[in-house]
Amino acid sequence: MKKKYLFLVSLLLCFSLFIGCSQSSVKNNPSQEKTQVQNEQQDTQKNIFYVKPTQLNVRETHSTESSIVHKLSKFDKVEIIGNNSYVDENEKEIKWYNIKFINDSNEDKIGWVSSEFLTQNKQELLSENLKGVDLSNYPKTYEYKNNKRRKVKGIYVTINSILGDNLDRLIKLCNGSEINAFVIDVKDDYGNMLFKTDASDKFALKANQHAIAKEDMSKLIKKLNENNIYLIARIVTFKDPIYTEYYPERAIINKETASTFVSQDGLRWASAHDRKLWEYDVSVAKEAAQIGFNEIQFDYVRFPASNGGKLDAKLDYRNNSGDTSKAQTVQSFLKYAKENISPEDVYVSADIFGLVGSVPNDMGLGQYWEAVSGIVDYVCPMMYPSHYGNEVYGIDIHDAHPYETVFQSAKDSVKRNKNVDNPATIRPWIQDFTASWVKGHIKYDEAQVREQIKALNDNGIDEYILWNAGNRYSFEQ
Repeated sequence: MKKKYLFLVSLLLCFSLFIGCSQSSVKNNPSQEKTQVQNEQQDTQKNIFYVKPTQLNVRETHSTESSIVHKLSKFDKVEIIGNNSYVDENEKEIKWYNIKFINDSNEDKIGWVSSEFLTQNKQELLSENLKGVDLSNYPKTYEYKNNKRRKVKGIYVTINSILGDNLDRLIKLCNGSEINAFVIDVKDDYGNMLFKTDASDKFALKANQHAIAKEDMSKLIKKLNENNIYLIARIVTFKDPIYTEYYPERAIINKETASTFVSQDGLRWASAHDRKLWEYDVSVAKEAAQIGFNEIQFDYVRFPASNGGKLDAKLDYRNNSGDTSKAQTVQSFLKYAKENISPEDVYVSADIFGLVGSVPNDMGLGQYWEAVSGIVDYVCPMMYPSHYGNEVYGIDIHDAHPYETVFQSAKDSVKRNKNVDNPATIRPWIQDFTASWVKGHIKYDEAQVREQIKALNDNGIDEYILWNAGNRYSFEQ
């Protein structure tokens, strides 16, 4: 009897040990844990849908008679957590989804919408003028080991300022305030180079005419580094008077006059479709990265203002590359730039109009929020209050309402960024100048700048860049 009892105890102990070891092996198996996480992510992804209409009412229950609890916009992301179907009086099955979504206050909310207004295919949401835009999850390196991210609070610096007597004054501004970054013209609005580049020697020699030597630029960068200033190279992209002087056949043409198109500032634009121009601008960017800049910022990375596309019939954009839309062209350039510049361990940013985050299209410029934010590391909407048309956001004179204007623009931009799988960090340009040409304008000083910064902060945005064409800033003592 005693032997039988010992045998049973031993058998139970062995069985317990076997179960324990099996559970331990499962628990500690990384591949199985990874598979489980991937499966969970895939299950969640299966339940992610996007809003199709421009505006969609979210109901309290699965009925059009139910009260409205929220309004969603086209492209808003929702998660399906349940459904309910019924047959209407025409014997048609009506299916409703119980959805979870994030409201404007960044809170999780629940409601009901009809299934016909949702889709899992993002491409289905693109209009004809957005054809070719890629909405897939574009891979990015979040941070480079030898080029850490900074919470940028920057100022714009012209070639004349960086090379003249203003430099020490602007460095002093950095040392005595929250400003920690310079956005420096490396290729300016006129096509001029800050320092001599091999790219200009190849494509547009005249651009190097007033540029300093690379050795002198290296000394300047050393001085700025010693003052812990984050360096952003501003490269004006598709507006280029010097390049179009060398290659008039690559410039945008006014069909009515058969002459090169000139924008309101009197400057010529090259074709955004021109792959040689892409190579030129990106080559300049790589040289800037190699000489010590932390980030490349592309400005005028768009088509010229055409009154919402109304001037398109009069302009020949020289589309010889088979691009299907303006937005696709701009995005394709940014992809090309990112893929060629990222190996230099620098970040890429793009300037866009401030209103881009508030409209469902590309404004006729080729700047579509999701297409830009999905590619670059930083998206920089120009939220200058003086630049908004009357009654946008229901505000009469935007220049006189800096907080309200920037708050609404920032709010819309943050909301749009949630549509992007791998979005850029939002870092707006804000106004530090008095727009004396605006009827009803106000004088801008530090108080108005602080209002704009507060409007950004109130939307969770903690970076900004100040624009003043004369490089005189309110934070200076």
